[in-house]
Amino acid sequence: MGKSIIQKIRNIGIVAHIDAGKTTTTERILFFTGITHKIGEVHDGQAVMDFMQQEQERGITISSAAITTDWKDHQINIIDTPGHIDFTLEVERSLRVLDGIVMVFCAVGGVEPQSETVWHQADTYKVPRIAFVNKMDRQGSNLHQTIEAMNEMLGANAVLFQIPIGEESDFKGIIDLVTMKAITYEKLDMQISNIPENLRKKAIQLHIRLIEQLADFDESLMEKYLDEEEITVIDIEKAARHAVLNLCITPVFCGSAFKNKGIRLLLDAIVDYLPSPIDRGIVLGTDVNDPGTTISRKPSYRRPFSAIAFKISTDAYVGQQTFIRVYSGELKAGSYIYNSSKREKERVGRILRIHANNREELSTLKAGDIGSLIGMKYTTTGDTLCDKEYPILLENIHYPETVVDMKIEPSSTKERDKLGNALNKLVLEDPSFKVHFDDETEETVISGMGELHLEVIVDRLKTEYKLDVAVGEPAVAFRETITREVRHEYKYKKQTGGRGQFAHIIFRLEPNPKKGIEFIDHIKGGNIPREYIPAVEKGFRKTVEKGLMADYPMVDIKFVLIDGSYHSVDSSEMAFQICTFQGLRTVVNKAAIKLLEPVMKIEINTPDTYMGDIIGDINRRRGKINNMRRYRKGSQKLTGTVPLMEMFGYASALRTHSSGRANYSMEFLKYAPLPKAIEEMIIEERRKKRKG
Repeated sequence: MGKSIIQKIRNIGIVAHIDAGKTTTTERILFFTGITHKIGEVHDGQAVMDFMQQEQERGITISSAAITTDWKDHQINIIDTPGHIDFTLEVERSLRVLDGIVMVFCAVGGVEPQSETVWHQADTYKVPRIAFVNKMDRQGSNLHQTIEAMNEMLGANAVLFQIPIGEESDFKGIIDLVTMKAITYEKLDMQISNIPENLRKKAIQLHIRLIEQLADFDESLMEKYLDEEEITVIDIEKAARHAVLNLCITPVFCGSAFKNKGIRLLLDAIVDYLPSPIDRGIVLGTDVNDPGTTISRKPSYRRPFSAIAFKISTDAYVGQQTFIRVYSGELKAGSYIYNSSKREKERVGRILRIHANNREELSTLKAGDIGSLIGMKYTTTGDTLCDKEYPILLENIHYPETVVDMKIEPSSTKERDKLGNALNKLVLEDPSFKVHFDDETEETVISGMGELHLEVIVDRLKTEYKLDVAVGEPAVAFRETITREVRHEYKYKKQTGGRGQFAHIIFRLEPNPKKGIEFIDHIKGGNIPREYIPAVEKGFRKTVEKGLMADYPMVDIKFVLIDGSYHSVDSSEMAFQICTFQGLRTVVNKAAIKLLEPVMKIEINTPDTYMGDIIGDINRRRGKINNMRRYRKGSQKLTGTVPLMEMFGYASALRTHSSGRANYSMEFLKYAPLPKAIEEMIIEERRKKRKG
């Protein structure tokens, strides 16, 4: 019984580039499945899924919203995710827990930068997907051009399951290449009929092509096709489902969400082709007490409970909510569970199922479900929740690097604590947002994924937390790293009349490309007692957080503790922590420390006429255009790289160079060394700031 119920669950995400129509598509899904009785629109701030004030004002999705609905006896848990690159973590943590996704493409814009980013994120988590080409009613829409771009840029193996009846403003409906029926629309009514004669020949050709493409992945279908036996709709759907679940194809559907065309067929496709938790199979984790041992959990009510927390949010009515995806077992309200990431016991106060900004109280969550918990004290994004008798640690969620900093301060000293509490809550909700306090300048600095990200954070402080804050100009978040391996010995000795301070360490610093910050303990024979090793690590990590040369956090550095000594009376944890800090400060020159700057991947869509001016401007900004390809007739898509510090205010410059006809998007690519002259200028500015 349990297995058959889980088979009828679909945990899906609606994902795409900004302005492709994700939220509009979701709003239509909610309308046609009976969750809403009035269609909400993004442009008038009435979308159910965009319930935050900041989303309604800007007409974009900022926070991933979860909602549960039903279609044809199936439970569909939908997460509508942001399309703006500044909120990419919202997509990343949603993909971590989803079983399938609907990729929405604009029929005019085709494959855009965030489409590529999300696609590759889905590849990382091996998430099956179907595609919905939206805005078929728009001028310049081109289904076949979008499919070509999907195959060329994403390697999607896109397969047409539908074609449009009419184009652009004459878009009237859809031909289903599986059932070979025509579907037309009159307001909200949908009529199914035979294919019009003028499109019948084309539809038959594409129907045969669909069968041929599916036969490559299904032996039974191949045999029927070669033996010229009758191939039924069930044969096609079965072969298509198998191919989607194994990431062999991307079925392509089309429509216009705004005009209510194609949504009910898309819902059918979600049920027919996207996986249930059973189809996704077992989830793998590690043994909490033996990280080298792999453990599995089967999607079954009868297995031990396991889940992952993928989002924290604060609600004005119920307080902190912890969104979880349950992989196995069941969870009852009022029960105790184990947070294996933090090694803490948690009590589940209440369980809610979320309908965007509304909520339904539940007594249990079971394998395959998505819901939110009230009462979690220790749990943060990415933590594993499980049965303490059967502990498991599931794969965590990757957090992207922050690239923009901004100074922030309250309007009065009495609001300082209130600001600190608000920032801590926002950090808990959004791990891609960071806060640190500069002891020397006594400034609070917030860091995020881009200017819009920090703009929204500041806006939330003012509206949700009623704080009057002053902010500085956005600034680039530089990083430091070492470029040379260095071995060093340092002895810290201080006598103050009573008990002294003594610590002695020998260590090696190594560049650690793409592996982050690592601490390795190679102490043998008790030359440094075990109780002092954590103090050395703490001293190292605190120092690299602050930086060694210009007070910027360090990246990609390995600290190897080789040897040392201690004094039976004068040594202490504090002495070893100070020794590590001071020892690291003395190797700045020997380790050849370099400043790194964030380099962005940029994509610009421009009419041919303005290409020369735009490329010249990017070159002046120390950027480089690496590729040019036809975007559509008379337009080019330019892709390249450019340092973020050169791109503040670029939107107005691009408008000037293109008479307002070009547009662009950027995403973080990597950190790269600064040119020597710019590095020296930045270091000098930091020195002046410290003195001032």
